[in-house]
Amino acid sequence: MNVNGVDGVTPGAAPAGGAKPKPVQGGAFADVLETRLGAARQPLKLSSHALQRIERREIAFDAPVAARLEAAVDRAAAKGSRESVVLVDDTAFVVSVRNRTVITAVPVSPRRDQVFTNVDSAVIG
Repeated sequence: MNVNGVDGVTPGAAPAGGAKPKPVQGGAFADVLETRLGAARQPLKLSSHALQRIERREIAFDAPVAARLEAAVDRAAAKGSRESVVLVDDTAFVVSVRNRTVITAVPVSPRRDQVFTNVDSAVIG
């Protein structure tokens, strides 16, 4: 190896003879990105505030609900969301998508006015 790169080829230079570089073989870019991001993806966390709300409000939070919530957060992340309201059955979860953290949980009731602020997306899980 020399200072210019591997086998005397300058990094970023076109291959000898004017040939075009070969395209990368494999799946579509989105598939490759999803695979790589999925491998590095952190698990969904519940803040202490969210845990208190779930317990105090007696919100059902079992494995199927957690799986649906996590899938919804993955979809929000894929769209570039930062803070999202995720509706799972009759519960609204406010989630920091970037931190993958559930901030709070609120039972949804048609008899109460409910306003969520500082969110940039909503996902139905």
